[in-house]
Amino acid sequence: MNTTTLLEVRAAQAGYGQVNVLWGVDLVLKQGEITSLIGSNGAGKSTLMRVLSGLVALRSGELHWEGIRLEAGATPASLLVLGIAHVPEGRRLFGAMSVEDNLLMGAYARKADRTTIRRDMDRVYTVFPKLFERRAQAGGTLSGGEQQMCAIGRGLMSAPRLLMIDELSLGLSPLLVDQLVQSLQLLNREGLSLLVVEQDVVTALELSNTAYVMDTGRITHHGHSAALLKDPAIREAYLGSAYA
Repeated sequence: MNTTTLLEVRAAQAGYGQVNVLWGVDLVLKQGEITSLIGSNGAGKSTLMRVLSGLVALRSGELHWEGIRLEAGATPASLLVLGIAHVPEGRRLFGAMSVEDNLLMGAYARKADRTTIRRDMDRVYTVFPKLFERRAQAGGTLSGGEQQMCAIGRGLMSAPRLLMIDELSLGLSPLLVDQLVQSLQLLNREGLSLLVVEQDVVTALELSNTAYVMDTGRITHHGHSAALLKDPAIREAYLGSAYA
């Protein structure tokens, strides 16, 4: 596996208005790996994802993509062109548009011919065959699991090198979560790097190679996911004393 650094965050501080949320966050994402980001509600996980996709500006700190420092104020469009795609919490599909049109929206910034985009669409349908069945259906009428598949598929249509997914399993049944996990593992084996924010700590740590734990805007632990899953402090804090 290629473990060169793809994206590095150095001493990141960010927030909203007069409220700071991130306090000196350091994080390294390796090419070809799945990295999970775990923590309680309000820990700052989604804010960090928004920083990485250009939706929230850094107040201080640095972002480096393949060793090159990104300019302050990089836009979501410019980061998408680099290969950073963000699947936001809540999916945020275009409800009145068909599944296929939602997927095509993911390719809006690409300078690719129709044949290449069609090939990538077919690949999304192979990974998520349910979307092919629903391709003419309005996005807003899909089930929660199908909407998450469509949101991930839209991200894939941008031809990303790093796909970031915020709250993978939110509101989904365990069976659907298992299906999504298997799909992400398949995409990772094909070379896609992933950053996954996930409330279900066991799912997150079993899915990922590396994990970071965030609390009140700071990274408190990081390391190999399997080791963190066995860590008594992590198990007691996020799985309850019965699992410690």
